[in-house]
Amino acid sequence: MIELFARQRIIPAAHNQKDIEKIAELKNSGHYMVMLETHVAQLKSLVTFASSTGKKVLLHADLINGLKNDDYAIDFLCQEIRPAGIISTRGNVILKAKQHKVLAIQRLFMIDSSANTKGKALIQKVQPDAIELLPGILPEQIENMIREMKIPVIAGGLIEREEQVQQALLAGATAITTSDKKLWLG
Repeated sequence: MIELFARQRIIPAAHNQKDIEKIAELKNSGHYMVMLETHVAQLKSLVTFASSTGKKVLLHADLINGLKNDDYAIDFLCQEIRPAGIISTRGNVILKAKQHKVLAIQRLFMIDSSANTKGKALIQKVQPDAIELLPGILPEQIENMIREMKIPVIAGGLIEREEQVQQALLAGATAITTSDKKLWLG
């Protein structure tokens, strides 16, 4: 894989159709976007619209209402919806996305040392293309994850200020994901 996300440092995350339209209007926001909280019936048209504006959609599979997170669902997403990537907290979803040769991004919540240990074991097992680490305001954890796992890290969650973006990037994050519209132009 050449440069992950083509050096895009801020990846806008859309909660709804209005967010997707706003991201599509942004001329300097980069090519990638994250799609959150969608409904299975709207999925195809939203991804088609985003793609028609030049955006590559990273689809958060866990947040698609009306779709079970099993192998068949990921087959459907990859074959019919055709996102650039899949984000999930579930190892089976990441493994299936990798079989379909789309970006496979493992989402991890770093809430305590147990989550840290279990998350690293999962990463070693599924070998995702990238890790989305939440909350993204933990520079030391970003550094540790990169050093130990040697996989690109995306910081996400609770990032509200430009200083937090810079701290995450200085800690080694490849990019940050945010639904905070004031940070989308980064």
